[in-house]
Amino acid sequence: MPWRPVDTMTLRFEFVHLALQEGSNIAFLCKRFNISRPTGYKWISRFLETGVEGLIDLSRKPLTCPHKTVTATEDAILKLREEHQAWGARKLRKRLEKLGHQGVPVPSTITAILRRNGCIDPAESDKHTAFQRFEHPYPNDLWQMDFKGSIPMKHHGRCHPLTVLDDHSRFSVVLVACANERTETVKAALIEAFRQYGLPYRMTMDNGSPWGNDQYNDLTPLTVWLIRNEIRVSHSRPYHPQTQGKDERFHRTLVAEAIAGRVFEDLADCQLRFDTFRHCYNLERPHESLGMETPMTRYKPSRRTYSEILPEIQYAPDDEIRKVQAEGKVSFKGRCVRLAKALRGQPVAFRPTIRDGEYGVYFCSQKIAEVDLKEQKV
Repeated sequence: MPWRPVDTMTLRFEFVHLALQEGSNIAFLCKRFNISRPTGYKWISRFLETGVEGLIDLSRKPLTCPHKTVTATEDAILKLREEHQAWGARKLRKRLEKLGHQGVPVPSTITAILRRNGCIDPAESDKHTAFQRFEHPYPNDLWQMDFKGSIPMKHHGRCHPLTVLDDHSRFSVVLVACANERTETVKAALIEAFRQYGLPYRMTMDNGSPWGNDQYNDLTPLTVWLIRNEIRVSHSRPYHPQTQGKDERFHRTLVAEAIAGRVFEDLADCQLRFDTFRHCYNLERPHESLGMETPMTRYKPSRRTYSEILPEIQYAPDDEIRKVQAEGKVSFKGRCVRLAKALRGQPVAFRPTIRDGEYGVYFCSQKIAEVDLKEQKV
């Protein structure tokens, strides 16, 4: 995927941060970002020599000076807060230190500065309490996917923000302004992400369209396609949005820092704002759950490469293979087994369990159902 002009700085940032992580394979990353190795080493060298300025064509005035006064430090705090009005004292302090400011005060002092300048609503700050979340141990073990509720635009209907978040690092893998929530729209966004970041081992999503609907249609054309790509699919428990907790929290941040109070012209306007926010979220915004580090510091692309052609479905020699018929029905040992309609025309495998007369039903490597032949025929 060639670098688009609107995304060039973001992609350069992502590339050098990933390349500078311990154990990174530069040639592998260059291939993923579709650039030559000399170009990759050029951006790494420039970044190491001059930092962020090495990634842009125009010079930029230094942000810090050893002779700045305390007043100047307070001005820097207020300026950064104005740019990121949802950030608290700890995030502001960490970001200012990353930008090279010296003598940045402790969070309690920053809070006092914000309060003194009318930047904190006491009632609003009382609502936020921190708690611990479970996280998977490695990047790409699990991606959480969902649509943020649609937002109005001045022209051409509504925008449906599609979000995909890496569970381990909180890295925003996908943030796309979509015109609808259809399967092909989601697939196009995921394919672009798979090409750049590789395949996750598992993806979780809620129970609505286009992810799944009911007990007989928990698989859809989209999730069938994911399983064909050897990605395990899971769904959150009905009426339990906390299963998607990290992505839900990401949505709150997205609204607070990119959507609230803004009027969007069209999808292009939405995407421009989302790109700016995603860059800040992944590479600049300190994350409290990550020890005030950024998601980029904990994320690495997957080694599992996306194939443009779906892999052939293979089962074990002892599996009993059946082809799914219309309405998702399969005939097995005199029984009619009902599976998801989206599997029509696909081969599934019946595999005996350790319990007599019971079989697991598999599609590719994912178990999708169980059959007990001891039960009374319907």
